[in-house]
Amino acid sequence: MRRARVGISLGDPSGIGPLVTAKALERRSVRRAVTPVLFGDEGDRRRFRDDVEFHAVSSLKASQRLAGAPSRAGGRAQYDAVSALIAAARAGMVDAMCTAPVSKEQISRAGIPFMGHTEVLAEAFGVEVVMLMKGPSLSVALATNHLPLAKVPKALTVPHLLSVLRRVDAGLGRLLGGRPVIAVCGLNPHAGEGGLLGREELDVIVPAMKWAAREGIRVTGPHGADGLFAHRKGFDVALAMFHDQGLVATKTLDFVHTVNVTLGLPVPRTSPDHGTAYHLAARGDADDTPMVSALLEAAAFARR
Repeated sequence: MRRARVGISLGDPSGIGPLVTAKALERRSVRRAVTPVLFGDEGDRRRFRDDVEFHAVSSLKASQRLAGAPSRAGGRAQYDAVSALIAAARAGMVDAMCTAPVSKEQISRAGIPFMGHTEVLAEAFGVEVVMLMKGPSLSVALATNHLPLAKVPKALTVPHLLSVLRRVDAGLGRLLGGRPVIAVCGLNPHAGEGGLLGREELDVIVPAMKWAAREGIRVTGPHGADGLFAHRKGFDVALAMFHDQGLVATKTLDFVHTVNVTLGLPVPRTSPDHGTAYHLAARGDADDTPMVSALLEAAAFARR
């Protein structure tokens, strides 16, 4: 099996990103699949083997990178690591990207507007992307990402949903080796009850699905999300209309093995499904299984 060159940004130096990455890279399964290319703070170089390619993009003082105690300087450093990873991917230095958790708050404190990796990657590569939470028993794509709930209905248009369906069909299809079955969630309770509980299903979601079906995209629904996630049968991926509609289900079912995948990028990107976990960083102990899953998924996408 060919090993994939996976670029890894180490995330917040005060969080668990550097710790779980170092632990994951010691796993035999990861070493067989991944040639790591690391981007992070100089202070984390010591965590890794000498033969691992490490690019130091910052050199924080000890007081600025205390485990469990985030800093404004650390916010800048973690953003710089992501930027360096993106530059490497655009230059063809890596086959895939894997991003350790960052703190939106600390990056914003450093004076950098930041809504999340997904938005930064879309802008950097000049493409439209879809967030996919890929898990062993449930995979969910999002029609909208980090958007306030009050803004979701206006963001859902027929062209937008059709574009999302196309990207899910193409992106996940490459990994599956065939067109996926996409179960589309309704926006409203019980998928609107024929218009009694809202018209978004009738006016937006169904028309988008009909256009997608004409293109050969395999869609079902719209489904009430509660029943769809309870049964989880007959489809490869669900399309949720907003962030929490989908992520509550995936994180409840399998928080450890669910991987955040960005579909639509020219270079695959994955991330573990957790945050910086400062309390675990302060203890110096954290489960690396989510990072292992993210690294192996990145390698699998790269090989496809």
